[in-house]
Amino acid sequence: MADLLWDDVKCFFDPDLMGSLPDVRVPDASVEDWQAVLDLVVEKGWKCRYSVGERALPVPRAEAVLSRPANAECPDLRVWPAADVLAIFRFHADDEVDFDIDLRELQGQERLDVFCDFLREIGRRLGKPVLMEPEGDCGHPVLGFDVDADRVVLLADPQVR
Repeated sequence: MADLLWDDVKCFFDPDLMGSLPDVRVPDASVEDWQAVLDLVVEKGWKCRYSVGERALPVPRAEAVLSRPANAECPDLRVWPAADVLAIFRFHADDEVDFDIDLRELQGQERLDVFCDFLREIGRRLGKPVLMEPEGDCGHPVLGFDVDADRVVLLADPQVR
């Protein structure tokens, strides 16, 4: 059974309403949580590409990435949990795992299920909520993985159009 039904949540996947790259984050994270996400990517066999600027590099340990000098360029890790579904992890801070997704790639029930599976995998591994917020609107999640419910749930009322 699907965590969410497309018809109930499609407004949250509208790039015009949410921004094309909404923010997904795990608050109250740690370096160990970041490492757990990196390990999960490997264990699941998800295609990935770690880069600093245009240079592709082997994926380092989370501690090495997060302890880089303050003026160093921020690396990213591109993860494809399924073909044509991309999550871009940004190593901005050690206390929050954050990544962007492209809503244009998440249209329809099948893609929604892939996204929910991805959030659920991360949330279960960390034992923490994984929240999706409109682009640039931190603190106002619309949906996310709920640890107690062990599924992705709505956190805001869908907008009626």
